[in-house]
Amino acid sequence: QVQLVESGGGLVQPGESLRLSCTASGLNLAGYAVAWFRQAPGKEREGVSCENPSTGDLYYADSVKGRFAVSRDNAKNTGYLQMDTLKPEDPAVYYCATDLICGSNWYEAPPYHYWGQGTQVTVSA
Repeated sequence: QVQLVESGGGLVQPGESLRLSCTASGLNLAGYAVAWFRQAPGKEREGVSCENPSTGDLYYADSVKGRFAVSRDNAKNTGYLQMDTLKPEDPAVYYCATDLICGSNWYEAPPYHYWGQGTQVTVSA
């Protein structure tokens, strides 16, 4: 019954922006960490970001620091990934995931309990 649904993906040109949404049902997102991962065909899943629910601490992959930012709207039970200055190396299927906290290995996929279906991000001139 727990579901995470991503939306907001699409095709953009380099330098443009997208905002991805992750809407949860069956759990109170305010009590869970929200992580974002991305995976391109033939490549390993890569941790993008994680936000702790209790502390608000934010973690980002080095490749997206300064360009991507996470936020959430607890009233809407939704987490967001704002992606600015998109680059040709950013295209992938982006997934949101939840766990109780962002652990020391927040960028590793196995600890996360719930996953969304993914949304495609394409960057092309």
